Amino acid sequence: MAREMKDSGIEWIGEIPKNWKIKKLKYLSLFKQEKYDEVYGNLVYIGLENVESWSGIYKETDSIYDKSQSLIFQKNDILWGKLRPYLAKAYQCNNMGCCSNEFCVISIDKMSDIRFFWYLLISPTFVDTVNRSTYGTKMPRANADFIKNMNVPIPPIIEQSIISRFLDNKSKEIDNILIKTRTSIEEYKKLKQAVITQAVTKGVRGNREMMDSRSTWFGQVPRDWNMRKIKYIFKIQKGIAGEEGHTVLSITQKGIKPKDLSKNEGQLADNYSNYQLVHIGDFAMNHMDLLTGWVDVSKYEGVTSPDYRVFRLINQDNYYSQYYLYLMQMCYTNRIFYGLGQGVSGLGRWRLQADKFLNLSILVPSYEEQKEIAYYLDQKCSAIDELIAKKEQYLSEIENYKKSLIYEYVTGKKEVPQNC
Repeated sequence: MAREMKDSGIEWIGEIPKNWKIKKLKYLSLFKQEKYDEVYGNLVYIGLENVESWSGIYKETDSIYDKSQSLIFQKNDILWGKLRPYLAKAYQCNNMGCCSNEFCVISIDKMSDIRFFWYLLISPTFVDTVNRSTYGTKMPRANADFIKNMNVPIPPIIEQSIISRFLDNKSKEIDNILIKTRTSIEEYKKLKQAVITQAVTKGVRGNREMMDSRSTWFGQVPRDWNMRKIKYIFKIQKGIAGEEGHTVLSITQKGIKPKDLSKNEGQLADNYSNYQLVHIGDFAMNHMDLLTGWVDVSKYEGVTSPDYRVFRLINQDNYYSQYYLYLMQMCYTNRIFYGLGQGVSGLGRWRLQADKFLNLSILVPSYEEQKEIAYYLDQKCSAIDELIAKKEQYLSEIENYKKSLIYEYVTGKKEVPQNC
């Protein structure tokens, strides 16, 4: 028999069970602002990069930070990420430590179930409501006062515990599926990387006579191939737009994409007149961060960051663009460009200087074989990409199911079955 419901009067919550209450979050919690002090000693530090989105999982990563700006947290406090809140980074602390001041440090009333409130704080409609209130365009942040004053649903304490235990068990089951699916996706990506590496460095004609390339990066290569420096194959170009109105292009690991400026996501510029032009068929690469950067051939006319590198083939009669795209991308995935870089990798500033790039000797098969390799890889990679896409679609469906599940139970739309 369905339980009796009532209108909460709050848009993001909707209907709730008749015996539930509505209160502002600030009456159920304390938002702490205690700054780190040297008297605390060497505390564990948690940055935004340490917490996975939507899962609450803490992962060890190397962080460079100023501890003097850190906030102190205690066991069972909840850290809620204010920077880009749509990512829903929330973590329930196991011990005392210090954290980035980009977190809200929230101590839940001891008369409440902490896990229930953790789920409430990552429920998708709560997150969406906070996200709509953010300020700043380049790095949107949530306002802590807005969060404090949000109305939240409050079941009786016994029901809070029942809901949190149920969601813990369900989340564990779902997370196991997500882990297996992500692992499968990574295996397909590694397979694709291996197929590309084999084809662009050894060819696709089976057994043949090989020679030492005398390159640290390429090893044995077909004897009839040549090695040439990039500067004899490509030329770097930098034409500044000088005006607004061009399509802004982002270089992502899924290729060069037009940027939707209306979403206020990622890095945004005050104006784009000083961005550099990119034409259809141009190569463009993010050589500023060789760990997360990428290279692609543009399918669009537009502009991209003046800090990036735009270059094109000098002679398209002897060099086939798609083969060199596979080769360039292999230089990212196999860390060849990374091996030539310099800077501060811990801060994402491991860069490939122009002279190192231009003087790297790369492989030059005959033009016919370049086309042959590119065609082979187009077919193979397309098949692997299709498998990856199906896995990623399944992953998205499972993630959305988990978010929906959390929302329905923390707002009382669904009741935990008695046999759970």
